[in-house]
Amino acid sequence: MKMQWLILLGLLFSVIIAIFAVANVDSVPVNYLFGEAELPLILVILGSALLGFLLSGVFALGRLYGLRWKVKALEKEITVKETLIATQQNEISEYQKAGVDPDPVVITSDSADDGLNGEERKI
Repeated sequence: MKMQWLILLGLLFSVIIAIFAVANVDSVPVNYLFGEAELPLILVILGSALLGFLLSGVFALGRLYGLRWKVKALEKEITVKETLIATQQNEISEYQKAGVDPDPVVITSDSADDGLNGEERKI
């Protein structure tokens, strides 16, 4: 539903720009860094709108790809942690079947935590 509203808003904005451009057909001087040209104002308006659309689209795509990369990295991290949890649950069930009560151990991956460099730490 949100996408339909965005498309409708984009079409409305395009119609407003087109009406504004058609109402302004006089030639105007356009100064570039390397020269000057006389162009109809309609081309300047439509060109500016198109350039703005393209630039915002490029930035939006860059953000989209960055977020997709981040999602993939987080999904990979979730998979690793789910595997670790499943392994630990299997170990716990094996200990319970054997009737052994092991000492609790925390495995840390933060090397600056307590100087154990990712080693086991008994609680």
